[in-house]
Amino acid sequence: MSRIGKKIIEIPKEVKFEIKDGVFTSSGPLGKVSKRIPEGIVLEVTDSSVSVKLKNNNPEFERFSGLTRTIVDNSITGVVKGFTKDLEIIGVGYRAEVKNKTLVLNLGFSHQVNFEIPEGIKISVEKNTLLKITGFDKELVGLVAARIRELKKPEPYKGKGIKYSDEVIKRKVGKASGK
Repeated sequence: MSRIGKKIIEIPKEVKFEIKDGVFTSSGPLGKVSKRIPEGIVLEVTDSSVSVKLKNNNPEFERFSGLTRTIVDNSITGVVKGFTKDLEIIGVGYRAEVKNKTLVLNLGFSHQVNFEIPEGIKISVEKNTLLKITGFDKELVGLVAARIRELKKPEPYKGKGIKYSDEVIKRKVGKASGK
């Protein structure tokens, strides 16, 4: 079994953890996350911890042990602390604002781009160009951030577009520098 899969996950007091019909559910102060347990994996729950075991010690399912442990740990951490992703919008006239449950983006197109904010996600806009995406499901937060970034990827010459705040864009030199 993987080294990560062998680690025991501690359950905080404010989290309620349940397993039913091959689906585990962790609920806490921020929300509730439910995920399916892969076939061949068993979760052993005690009072304050969860451990990942292989069903029948079958080595074929060993590859899922570390993944399952990480997913369970992220669901427990998410309902207590939550997760955030920060995006930056770079470009003249590029900006964003939140209206009701819709993120409205001006990205240099002839029209505004409307992005529907999914349930369980909060998006806040700071200074019209900084987006902070927060939620209790790490997978959903990352997916929403990736979909927003996909609307206008940063280009390598001037760096215009939407990028993660910690992302470094490798710049290319334009054709004028060849002289």
